[in-house]
Amino acid sequence: MKSSRQLAILEIIRDANIETQEELADCLRTRGFTVTQATVSRDIKELRLLKVLSPSGAYKYATADKAENALSERFIRMFSESVIGISHAYNQIVVKTLPGSANMAAEAVDSLHWPEIMGTLAGDNTFLLLTNSTQEVPAVLERLNAMLR
Repeated sequence: MKSSRQLAILEIIRDANIETQEELADCLRTRGFTVTQATVSRDIKELRLLKVLSPSGAYKYATADKAENALSERFIRMFSESVIGISHAYNQIVVKTLPGSANMAAEAVDSLHWPEIMGTLAGDNTFLLLTNSTQEVPAVLERLNAMLR
């Protein structure tokens, strides 16, 4: 019963923007589950659901991987709005940003977990990105430039 209820919760939050535990309990009841708010609360903890900001501006329940994707999308948007130039030498890529934006832009790149990137080092308006080899630089530059579009 518990596993089928939790599977139903995952389906519900995937298909609808559920903002409260009571909304989730109501959806479960319409599917034939007898639940209390305490049961729903325990299921939310066990499933490790998070509240994330939806495109409409309201908060909704989501799984951790969906929350991470939403965060990555937000970082990419912030990256594209703050980067003003990209240059490179050897296995190093230098990204110029608006003042005070380099840390956020570097975090956006780090959050993508690209295997070609060894790491980033940020200042105020510039960050350095190190690739594993010079051969990987063109592919990374192409993806960075795609993020700017």
